[in-house]
Amino acid sequence: MTPILLQAHQVSVRYGAYQALRDVSLHVRAGEFISVVGPNGAGKTTLVNVLTGWLKPTGGSVSFQGSDIAGIGPVELAKRGMARSFQLVNIFPELTVGETLSVAVVSRLQRTRNPFRSLSNDTEVRAEVERVANILGLKAKLQTVAAHLSQGEKKLLDIASAIALNPEVILFDEPTSGISTADKHGIMKILVDAAREAGVRAIVQIEHDMDLVANYSDRIIALQEGAILADMRPAEFFADPAMISAVVGTKPPAHIKS
Repeated sequence: MTPILLQAHQVSVRYGAYQALRDVSLHVRAGEFISVVGPNGAGKTTLVNVLTGWLKPTGGSVSFQGSDIAGIGPVELAKRGMARSFQLVNIFPELTVGETLSVAVVSRLQRTRNPFRSLSNDTEVRAEVERVANILGLKAKLQTVAAHLSQGEKKLLDIASAIALNPEVILFDEPTSGISTADKHGIMKILVDAAREAGVRAIVQIEHDMDLVANYSDRIIALQEGAILADMRPAEFFADPAMISAVVGTKPPAHIKS
């Protein structure tokens, strides 16, 4: 059986009288693509904040490759091999694509000099920037200012910045939000293929689009009112009308990954 990379055990998060998560336990194994779904307010973002070290749980534990990562923060977590992309594109609009990627590469290589100077003068940094840009189809855009990219290209750049950290696990927060329906499957395929080409061992995503969930997931973890309602294979999940209604209130998509 493949090793467990990421694990939460009886995780709870409380904000005063409000309990955002209640005794959540889950695991992510190498090679898996996990989708976390649920209605607004179910606790999805809180869960990912805990899993990525942004938020220390009130109770329970969370570990990455056997080490406790509760509340360690994104910088330390990136050093250990986990990265996250955001629902809202998290890039600097005034920087070029190359400069944006160089910030992540310089951080990973622990260079202390100016990242933009490194991009020009450091052959290792420049090679890494070009490698990641090529994986995401952004090599022709290296000199383009991020503000001038299309929304889809901005999403790719956000993911590219995460991939430039060479993570073993990456977490996508609604990776195609803001992308047109016609483009979302193309963008998603690029993201998944790029992550795998870059050596990412497992992917976790928060997603509300059930077509994407059905097409890419190995398992679906459904949250409701801060607790896990189900942890199922896609075929099982979408075969249960009550489950679909409770979680998303929609009909199952036409294509479901078996």
